[in-house]
Amino acid sequence: MQRQTSLSGGRVALCDRHLASGVYSALWLAPDAVDSAFSSDPVLERLGLEFLVRFLELARVRQARNQEILAELGSAYTRLGKHREGLAVDQELVRLAPDNATAHYNLGCSLALCGEVAAALDALERAVELGYDDAQHLEHDADLRALRREPRFDALIQRLRGPRP
Repeated sequence: MQRQTSLSGGRVALCDRHLASGVYSALWLAPDAVDSAFSSDPVLERLGLEFLVRFLELARVRQARNQEILAELGSAYTRLGKHREGLAVDQELVRLAPDNATAHYNLGCSLALCGEVAAALDALERAVELGYDDAQHLEHDADLRALRREPRFDALIQRLRGPRP
């Protein structure tokens, strides 16, 4: 499956340009134009995100195991500040794709946003074990702010950067 990785609200979101149902593909016609139109007005941005959540929740009913829909739904919940809902979606994604590094990374973000520091670090360590390797993004991701003073977080960043010469 062809995937594109995009950053939204600090999270890494997965989207598939060729979804089987076609019901979701309309959202990807001009994502940059939509993002720029909404980002200048917080009220419009919130309304757009609320619409997106409702749309994705309906799509989820039709395709409960569609990982792309779930990833976007988790991202939208997080951007709306609905961290517990985002966490539930990310936990479902990890159940559906236990070997997906991005799913574990997003789970770590959601856990951190919910104040579950030890579990967040466990999820991030698992993401790295599965191949996640972007130390700079990990270090600066706003969703992981609660982890920045944790020795395990520092060790994880150092692990990604590799041994110093």
